[in-house]
Amino acid sequence: MSRKLKVVAVSGSLQRPSRTLVLVDRLLAELGDEVAIDARVISLGEIGPQFAGVLYRNQLPAAVEESIAAIESADLLIVASPVYRGSYTGLFKHLFDFVHHEALTDKPVLLAATGGSDRHALVIDHQLRPLFSFFQARTLPIGVYAVEKDFEGYEIANPALRERIALAVARAVPQLREASPAAAPVAQKPVPVALAA
Repeated sequence: MSRKLKVVAVSGSLQRPSRTLVLVDRLLAELGDEVAIDARVISLGEIGPQFAGVLYRNQLPAAVEESIAAIESADLLIVASPVYRGSYTGLFKHLFDFVHHEALTDKPVLLAATGGSDRHALVIDHQLRPLFSFFQARTLPIGVYAVEKDFEGYEIANPALRERIALAVARAVPQLREASPAAAPVAQKPVPVALAA
């Protein structure tokens, strides 16, 4: 019997409501339409105050330690951060400073970010990808970047963003099955075509 893929999604936003969290939820929903998953969302807005001043892992509260253990044991990570001063948030980096440097080796990671404008779109390749390269994780080929105009309130309104999410997941699924052959497929859907830049 095929098992569910253990997916841990980290939202680096400190705000609630959050467009970053909306993007994370949509990525999880799209992935759940493709493969059977057991999903968990870690929101820095919720756990951040518990570890912001902690310097060493052995000083972490039990709930934060358990979140880091979930990150380290996931089959797939989805990580997303709002862009803050040209990069991911400091608390996002602080969380991953506690992750063991070998715990993410070869782990697939789907990268996402949100920003105020298109000028920060390269944050995925210039900031997030190098961070997870340090961990020797396997960053998936297509990241998802969204801007404020892609949303109406806290709902995704731009069809191009929905297509980008579908494409990122469609390109990720074969690699996830390769990494975890026991993962159960849900249904076959046509692969979306790449969008023009």
